Amino acid sequence: MSVSSTSTGTVCQVHPLVLLSVSDHHARAVKGSKKRVVGCLLGQDNGSVINVANSFAVPFEEDEKDPKTWFLDHDFIEGMMEMFKKVNAREKLIGFYHSGPSLRASDLEINELFKKWSNRPVMVVINVGNGDDDAGKDQGEIPAEAYVQIEEVREDGSPPAKTFLHIPSQIVAEEAEEIGVEHLLRDVRPTNTANANISLLGGETLTTRVSALLGALRGLTNRLSTISKYLDDVQSGKLRTNHSILYDLQEIVSLLPSGADDSTEEMLKAVAREGNDGHVVLYLSSLIRAVVKLHDLVDNKLANSRADLGLPEISKEKKEEEKTGDSKDDKEEDKKEKK
Repeated sequence: MSVSSTSTGTVCQVHPLVLLSVSDHHARAVKGSKKRVVGCLLGQDNGSVINVANSFAVPFEEDEKDPKTWFLDHDFIEGMMEMFKKVNAREKLIGFYHSGPSLRASDLEINELFKKWSNRPVMVVINVGNGDDDAGKDQGEIPAEAYVQIEEVREDGSPPAKTFLHIPSQIVAEEAEEIGVEHLLRDVRPTNTANANISLLGGETLTTRVSALLGALRGLTNRLSTISKYLDDVQSGKLRTNHSILYDLQEIVSLLPSGADDSTEEMLKAVAREGNDGHVVLYLSSLIRAVVKLHDLVDNKLANSRADLGLPEISKEKKEEEKTGDSKDDKEEDKKEKK
């Protein structure tokens, strides 16, 4: 048995945005059931590299008992393709995805349908972490498996059979995607209670962040207690004076806000004063920005009203005169009075 080598060396690159979109689609549509979701993949097929950069969900239904019975909304796909084309013409429909967790008999028929929009559609099975089949899988492996359709030539001379060929998958991300995913994973809370302090892909949860802050505050309290005890022992004569330590403590004290050497109350007042000064600047800036925006809104409203009435636009010089409150007639009257 020989296999055609048209797809040899092809690599499928999947972006994190696609993984997040599919996970969200599954969570909203069929979470808690054994059903799967299907959607379209957008990107570029350069021959050796299939770049999957975006995706969108598609209404899909299938009969669990009869794999030959399924429904996919063609009109929805064409409508979405037209809208995506207006946003980014470089992203073309290159295949479809489903949430698996494994291949099904209807995948070949769905792939044949997508040949209407793509010469070589790629199928990506994305593991959303839902199902008993995921228990034995390595948590560190890529959650996406890519396939392309090939014709398998048989030795007995019978007609070639269509099947899927597995191709290597990679998770690639641009700089903007890396930053977005990093911020997103900071607030991801794991659903497994046994790993309550571990989130997806190593991201920390709110619990771990609060625990880290509490640990840091406890460490600061212990160190301040140690410094206080050392100074008391030096003052009472139990310990010998170490000028290096005293110099370091003096440098720490000098870094505190002004007024800290008087008393704790004075230090708190100094901190509050500096904070209030900073907030006053922010408040005034926000107030001025709001006034300017309102003024622009009023000008825009007046310009639209004059345009509706067929009146000419007000010149910039006249607008400036209205702002300052001085008109040409007033200026001429002032000149006459002076004469």
